Amino acid sequence: MGEFDLIRRYFLRPPGTGVEVGVGDDCAVLVPTPGARWLVSSDMLVEGRHFLSTVDPARLGHKALAVNLSDLAACGATPRGFTLALALPRVDETWLAAFARGLLKLADASACPLVGGDTTQGPLNLCITVFGEAPPGLALLRSGARAGDEIWVSGRLGDARLALEVFRGTVALDGAGFETVRTAMECPTPRLALGQALRGITTAAIDVSDGLLGDLGHILAASNVGARLDVDALPRSAVLAAQPVALQHECLLAGGDDYELVFTAPPGARLPDVGVPLTRIGTIVAEPGLRVVDEHGAAVQHGLQSFDHFKS
Repeated sequence: MGEFDLIRRYFLRPPGTGVEVGVGDDCAVLVPTPGARWLVSSDMLVEGRHFLSTVDPARLGHKALAVNLSDLAACGATPRGFTLALALPRVDETWLAAFARGLLKLADASACPLVGGDTTQGPLNLCITVFGEAPPGLALLRSGARAGDEIWVSGRLGDARLALEVFRGTVALDGAGFETVRTAMECPTPRLALGQALRGITTAAIDVSDGLLGDLGHILAASNVGARLDVDALPRSAVLAAQPVALQHECLLAGGDDYELVFTAPPGARLPDVGVPLTRIGTIVAEPGLRVVDEHGAAVQHGLQSFDHFKS
């Protein structure tokens, strides 16, 4: 099967809403909403670095798009489309069919059509660029947190990292527990509805991709503030809560791959209810730095750092 046959068979689809020209031409032609602002983000997934060679290709297709949609969610954007640059070592039709199924199922559920991209031969590598939009002045950024704001997080943290430790052989879980954390690792849910509902409410936001310490740290740096973070308040699954405290802290604070939203909001702000649990986990303070404490306010010594591609 040649490159263009591959595209036609697995990725060619009719243009979606707001797409004048999609897959099959030199460029996609998107129709912007009058007055809206474009929000654009790219993420690359490399085999052996971001995912295991044994991952279910349908789950890999889902995750490849989910991690990009999570960036749109963190900015409060409405998805409009995406491109896929795909390097494959060889044409494996069974793998491609499953990968495309997982990818396009999430695309349909998120109203984010595939509008173009590229394919080539090489080590397995996936690069997606997503396009979204938001009303003028309402995109969520990292730079607006103020002293006194509360820090909130969606969903649960730490399960993806716990799954990685199982794959590494440092942790053993029963079948049900492993499936819980493996699903969190391989099938994250981009919080698009939450991000859009937070427009005009939150003062700063980011998604947790590299670990809570590092990602919250980006908000603090961009906003020139500090934070007091309550490690005991961090939401976790029963599977993670059954692990030793030191491992819990490592997964919660530095694990990454959670793709939940961390955001700040003024005290008493009326937060939206979109069916996603929200947990207050700390407070923004004027003094720079991130101080981790327990439920009694005592400092927690951890020595942890978030993921960095060129340090990890």
